[in-house]
Amino acid sequence: MSFLDNLFGLTGKTALVTGGASGIGRMCAEALVRAGARVMIASRKGAACEAVASSLNALGAPGKAEGFAGDVATDAGVKALAAEVGSRATQLDILVNNAGRSWGEPMETFPFAAWESVMALNVAGLFTLTRDLLPLLRAAATPDTPARVINLGSVMGTLPLGDGAYSYAASKAAVHHLTRILAKELAAAHITVNAFAPGPFASKMTAFATADEKRREKVAQVVPLGRIGTPEDIAGALLYLCGRGGAYITGAVLPIDGGLAVGIGENLFPEAE
Repeated sequence: MSFLDNLFGLTGKTALVTGGASGIGRMCAEALVRAGARVMIASRKGAACEAVASSLNALGAPGKAEGFAGDVATDAGVKALAAEVGSRATQLDILVNNAGRSWGEPMETFPFAAWESVMALNVAGLFTLTRDLLPLLRAAATPDTPARVINLGSVMGTLPLGDGAYSYAASKAAVHHLTRILAKELAAAHITVNAFAPGPFASKMTAFATADEKRREKVAQVVPLGRIGTPEDIAGALLYLCGRGGAYITGAVLPIDGGLAVGIGENLFPEAE
């Protein structure tokens, strides 16, 4: 095994990516397959998951993918998904809690339902699925090779950015805090729990701002590093936290945002420049 394969390779590992048929979830699924893992891809759109799995298997990468339907937005859906995963695997090395939804609307008309639906999936579903998959995660975990949980947060959960997505931003702040709580509680079981806090990436959720080059360039202007994220940015972070190189990291909320989380807006002393 090469030095890099030892640090970042995932041959023989089994993973589940929720919401893995599009956007950052698909980026995660592809990275895991390319690194050698067996990857289960689940979302409400089972046919889309099957299609993505087929396309990933056609890459000729060392890993393999399988897609099926799974709903993390309800208690019954979580139970069904956990049972399906249990029927396919005896242990789970990696869980990527990516499934999520947003709701955008002005404060004046922002409805109560926007809180119920977003928090149910982004927070309650994430927590409950992780809990229900703990037996499989524990089965894979050892002191030297812990099982990994990666939660998808957001830069909007780090910075006070509502932008009409109030329940989404609040839900992602909850994901960040829940990540730290679970990291503390599951450390003794040799399960690491970390989160990504991505900035702007091209996806269905952000299509209103990233669907074409002109809009992507406009978004890039507010990012300190001057561009939106790419699949490689997600892949590098994911393989670090899921491979041997990240085995001693837990409770981290990793900003993958081009510097947005440390931006402070206008320079304080522009006249001094």
